[in-house]
Amino acid sequence: MNADTQQCGRSPESPYVELAVEVFAMLADATRVRIILALRDGELSVNHLADIVDKSSAAVSQHLAKLRLARIVSTRQDGTRVFYRLTDEHASRLVSEAIFQAEHALTNAPGHHATGTPAPAPR
Repeated sequence: MNADTQQCGRSPESPYVELAVEVFAMLADATRVRIILALRDGELSVNHLADIVDKSSAAVSQHLAKLRLARIVSTRQDGTRVFYRLTDEHASRLVSEAIFQAEHALTNAPGHHATGTPAPAPR
């Protein structure tokens, strides 16, 4: 597709709107949000993730399988162990923005403003 004629992905007519809704639906689960937050700093095994999110390894595996199908997480195998990581920074940014929005809903002085967390650049 020619870059000069490529449709902006952020317009109301974007062909990506339905896929974006699917991403939001995939992230509409507290365990999955916690998994994404845990994976921000690098890859982790299922057992380590299970400890962090306080769920069984089986439950975390099922959530990871869904996130993997949605291409939100990727894997690396080391012998018999599988390590998960975020495929790119977008899911982490979406979750962070949702957390920031939740802070605004609960307080007039959200923590992310106090810590100097920069606001995302407008596009």
